[in-house]
Amino acid sequence: MLRLLMYLVPLALTIFALIDCLNTPEDEARHLPKIAWVFIILLFWIVGPIAWLAAGKVRRPPASGRTPSEWHRNHRLEQVAPDDNPEFLKSLAEDNKRDEQLLKNWEADLRRREEELRRKETGEEPKDN
Repeated sequence: MLRLLMYLVPLALTIFALIDCLNTPEDEARHLPKIAWVFIILLFWIVGPIAWLAAGKVRRPPASGRTPSEWHRNHRLEQVAPDDNPEFLKSLAEDNKRDEQLLKNWEADLRRREEELRRKETGEEPKDN
């Protein structure tokens, strides 16, 4: 049991420190950029997590009172239903106009080809437009 504990405690410490580092906003990481702290935590299995917990993060509440969850909550993209999104509705109208024009062109081409076939069957000379 004690042997198992020798591996589980450092592993749990590493996982805790890694998650804590990844959830910390960039401006609250001290001394090094966050990516450097992530590498230190992962490469130096026992010393890295302890260094992060001791010196890597500002442990007092920030002056603004902001927490990571508040930061993420304030920077979310707002979801809008397609019926309420004017850009989406505008794109639908543009697609509809383009499709209508395409259908009109196809119909005109079809009429022209049908007229040519009729002329060939009856032996008429083509009319000049």
